[in-house]
Amino acid sequence: MTEPSLPHSGAANAANAYRAPAHDAVAPPSAAAPTDHGVAMRMLLPVGRSGWSIVAGYLGLFALIIFPAPLALVAGVLAFRDLKKHPEKHGRGRALFGLLMGILGTLVLCFFGWTNLMR
Repeated sequence: MTEPSLPHSGAANAANAYRAPAHDAVAPPSAAAPTDHGVAMRMLLPVGRSGWSIVAGYLGLFALIIFPAPLALVAGVLAFRDLKKHPEKHGRGRALFGLLMGILGTLVLCFFGWTNLMR
């Protein structure tokens, strides 16, 4: 048995019902991937965000239990440095949240450490 031959690029098949697209065909602009992500997409998914700002945001959230607060502080500073290097990235809000919660949690941690030392 012989396998049916497939039409070559740009050639018509036997029934002339299908014409394969040429290899150098370009997709229309509407089919291209969007370069600017919507605001809702950026709020739900970490699209175009700095990795450090995501880490700072989560560590800032966990800083509410005090112990990872110094890590949130460091990650917040690193996030702002990364965002300054790459201005096309987003995530300043998460970085700021991580930085502020890291500062507050570290201050609380230092306060409790100081009061335990003074006993």
